[in-house]
Amino acid sequence: MISMSAKELFEFFQEHSICESLTKDEVERLIPYLQEKEYQGGEVISDAGEVGEALGFVIQGKVQFTSSDGQDTAPVGKQGVGTLIGEMSFFDRKPRNLRMEACKKGVKFLILTRPMYDRLKVEEPFMAVNILENAIVSLDTLVRHMGDDISALNHYMHGFGKH
Repeated sequence: MISMSAKELFEFFQEHSICESLTKDEVERLIPYLQEKEYQGGEVISDAGEVGEALGFVIQGKVQFTSSDGQDTAPVGKQGVGTLIGEMSFFDRKPRNLRMEACKKGVKFLILTRPMYDRLKVEEPFMAVNILENAIVSLDTLVRHMGDDISALNHYMHGFGKH
C-alpha cells in the first residue's frame, strides 16, 4: 500500500513528466501494483553485481551511485525526486555496475516489482507500455549526459587541461 492518493500520484506524475498520458482513473488502477519503500541515509538500496528485481520512482529524497574497484569507492552520480531508477538492470536482467545508496536525508520510492510488472503487462498493457516508455526516456537521458561528460573529459584531456 502507498501513502499517496490517486489524485496526489496523478499530480506527481504530471509535475515530473512521468506516465503523463495516464488518466486519473488509470493512475488509480496502477496503485495496487506499486509498493512504497523507504531507506535511511547511507543505507544500501542495491549493490553492484545484483540483478534488479524492481524499478522505482523517486518520490522523496535522493539516491547516490558509487563505483568501487575493491579498494576505493567513488561517487559517480545522484538521482532525485521524479526520476526512474533501477530500470537498466530490471529490463536487461544483467548485474548492476554501481552501488545505489540513500543520500543523507534518506529516500522514498514507489517500486514496481518484476512479478507486478509482469501482471501489469497482461492486465493493463497501456500502463505497462507507458512505464516502458519512461524507462526508455530515462536511459536516453543517461546516455546523453554520459556523452556530454565524455566530451568534456576528452576536451580536458586533449585541450586546455593537458599539461
